[in-house]
Amino acid sequence: MRENMSEIKEYSLDLQKLFVQFMITDPELYSRVRSIIRPEYFDRGIRKVVDTIISHTEEYSTVPTTDIIKAQAGQEIEKVDNIEQHVDWFIDEFETFCRHKAIERAIIESADLLETGKYGEVETRIKNAVQIGLARSLGTDYFEDPRARLEKLKDNNGQISTGWKVLDDKLYGGINRGEITIFAGGSGAGKSLFMQNMSLNWAQLGMNVVYFTLELSEELSSMRMDAMLTDRSTKRIFKELDEVELTVKTKGKQSGMLRVKYLPSGSTVNDLRSYIKELQIQTGKRVDCMCVDYLDLLMPATKRVPAGDLFIKDKYVTEEIRNFAMETETVMVTASQLNRSAVEEIEFDHSHIAGGISKIQTADNVIGIFTSQAMRERGQYQLQLLKTRSSSGVGSKINLVFDRDSLKITDDVTDGFDDGDGEQISNTLNIVDALKKKTTITAETVQNSQKSEEQTDVAKNLRAMLKTKTRSPFDEN
Repeated sequence: MRENMSEIKEYSLDLQKLFVQFMITDPELYSRVRSIIRPEYFDRGIRKVVDTIISHTEEYSTVPTTDIIKAQAGQEIEKVDNIEQHVDWFIDEFETFCRHKAIERAIIESADLLETGKYGEVETRIKNAVQIGLARSLGTDYFEDPRARLEKLKDNNGQISTGWKVLDDKLYGGINRGEITIFAGGSGAGKSLFMQNMSLNWAQLGMNVVYFTLELSEELSSMRMDAMLTDRSTKRIFKELDEVELTVKTKGKQSGMLRVKYLPSGSTVNDLRSYIKELQIQTGKRVDCMCVDYLDLLMPATKRVPAGDLFIKDKYVTEEIRNFAMETETVMVTASQLNRSAVEEIEFDHSHIAGGISKIQTADNVIGIFTSQAMRERGQYQLQLLKTRSSSGVGSKINLVFDRDSLKITDDVTDGFDDGDGEQISNTLNIVDALKKKTTITAETVQNSQKSEEQTDVAKNLRAMLKTKTRSPFDEN
């Protein structure tokens, strides 16, 4: 039953006694609501009865009789006849009663916390109270309707394309709503460029997107997107301002919403939540995708953590923004720095993520960005899938093309990279493996060369010996 927000609820002592009567009449009914019962929710006149019922069932695994309740709590509580037809009423009313009482207590107990500035703890208490409820769903019947189950996953889970087919293929179609994806790269590796490109890709697919920047200004981030969208270098943007304006406005009419919002470093998930709520109220549009540039610059909202304790800080921040993604049913993409140990590496693993394993454990997808100076000059990027929850793409390497002028990142239509010597490296072949392959060939060539030289020396020695044996004895004179 959907709760009417304007309805006035009065939880009289008689109503609370009726709740207790239902519970002692039907032990199974008591078991269904046991997880949300707290003695402090009840008035003092009946609180001892509730405490007796809870302690007795915990110790003896059965609901106490009316005589036991009278002996221990000093009150007579009678059972109710014919409650079978009123079970749904009891479940709905008692669930609402427990939630309202929990909210009431949370508000009262938060007064002291507000005076000391512990707003995060206040929010947590209120949120926990609001979420009190009974598990009505029995889960998914696996064998009942496989087609409907899979179509629901496809349609309602909100799998959204990244805009890069080769990455979508590895992620089984894209990124799901409620998931958090982390792009990990070193300083200057292109983390912001990837998220800006992805934001544009989503908007052009008709999605409503918010790009949060905690580093670059809104204007600079937007200008980069202008270059990507109009296929111009950033130097040409101002020289061809009329054409840029026309192109952006024209494509904007064919796209979803795209908002670029700057937040100061040290912001929390509450700042994200507040902005999204205000945006939805003012525009009437539901946000589908969010990019947060980037994770390392956020701070926890619910816990006070020393800035130097990166493991704990990142753990709370990652958990909070993933919960926010699930709460809003949005696709969440963010980025993280790689640590110093990754500087000279060409293949990344979990140990290279700055802040430790706490981000990896919470994230649904973790994608490393690899590029070298030579690769950047040739417009090449490689993505390394370090973790995927919804696919088997872990360990895969994906090659993408980067336009150095427009900053646009696209699929590699040539199905390969130039290795620098005029040879193509296939998208299905790891760059590292290709380099190893080239090294192996070079070693074989050297060995063959050495064998050839040895064979030449042997031939020379053999000819000299033959000449000596065939020489006439008179030649010495």
